Amino acid sequence: MIRDTATGFLQKTMREYAARTGLDPASDRPRRYLWTDAYAVCTYLDLFRLTGDAAYRALALALVGQVHHTLGRHRDDDPRAGWISDLPAAEGEEHPTAGGLRIGKKMNERAAGEPFDERLEWDRDGQYYHYLTKWMHALSRVAAVTGDPVYLRWAMELARVAHEAFTYAAGGGKRMYWKMSIDLSRPLVHAMGQHDPLDGLVTYSELQAAVKNLPGTAARIDLAPGIADMAGICRKVHLVTDDPLGIGGLLFDATRIARLMIEGEWTYAELLESVLGAAGPGLVSFAQRGVLRHPAAYRLAFRELGLAVGLAGVPMMLEAFEEHPDAFAPSLQRQAQAIAEYLPLGEAIREFWLDEKNRQAATWTEHREINTVMLATSLAPGEFLMV
Repeated sequence: MIRDTATGFLQKTMREYAARTGLDPASDRPRRYLWTDAYAVCTYLDLFRLTGDAAYRALALALVGQVHHTLGRHRDDDPRAGWISDLPAAEGEEHPTAGGLRIGKKMNERAAGEPFDERLEWDRDGQYYHYLTKWMHALSRVAAVTGDPVYLRWAMELARVAHEAFTYAAGGGKRMYWKMSIDLSRPLVHAMGQHDPLDGLVTYSELQAAVKNLPGTAARIDLAPGIADMAGICRKVHLVTDDPLGIGGLLFDATRIARLMIEGEWTYAELLESVLGAAGPGLVSFAQRGVLRHPAAYRLAFRELGLAVGLAGVPMMLEAFEEHPDAFAPSLQRQAQAIAEYLPLGEAIREFWLDEKNRQAATWTEHREINTVMLATSLAPGEFLMV
């Protein structure tokens, strides 16, 4: 539960986000960005849960529709038009995620044959796998809150097309691309994201488990082969990182794994130990670097706030371990208790960025929307951390 002193700030912040990005009142040319909007959907749902105000649920549903009609379609500066899936207009409305979803970057994607420029690539559009998994998760939460299986079907259709496009055979197994073109026809960045396979494994498992709770979901979409692929890739991936956003992602995935294990929907018990085992050293390294002693001008809020969100899942894990001792090895509780010693980091991060003078730094204003929503999610992370 968020503190009463933060409730007003949270509601004001998320209403301002809706107005500033063209969500409410609705704009003909809204500014949509897939990562930020995935967090925003979950935060609106959590505000609905916390306040009982149906207006926040309505904002979450409106945001889903706007994302699909903006990022599921070609850019205004692209000679192509319509759904990026190439589906006819009416069919695209029924299956808005069938071609994936654009990132929402300001620049168009690199043209085929155009030289690669690492600096420019960060500003170019395309599709990121780890953004798509966040949107799958957001759609799953909308389905759970509304009871409408169409949102889960859209999430599973997105999982299917993303898996087909981003994975490829290599060395007797599978590997992944980090970034694909808008139409998913060619890789834009061949390297594999460090935690992308883990995100895929956990998210596919979340969706597969959710089908059992929502009769009417299209059962013909079976993610089991994709789950097996991702599990195979995960066995070869080094998970340790000292990047705060990466550590937060590990803890987010660990929280979801714990919930899936309680429900009997997870068959890779040893992986939770590996994930927690990677998060622990990462936290030690991050804390030792002393980043949180720096002024706002030298800090990236959204990366730190990603850690704060992930740390919010640790008490949930500890509670799960205590309430379901038969489902977890005792070593997992010891790992989580060691990580819990770093919970004050999350509080320090939130307090720092709640201070208005720190939000005047260029590092905040240059990334205002993603920073704003990540701060809001860190204050109300309940829905985001659910499966």
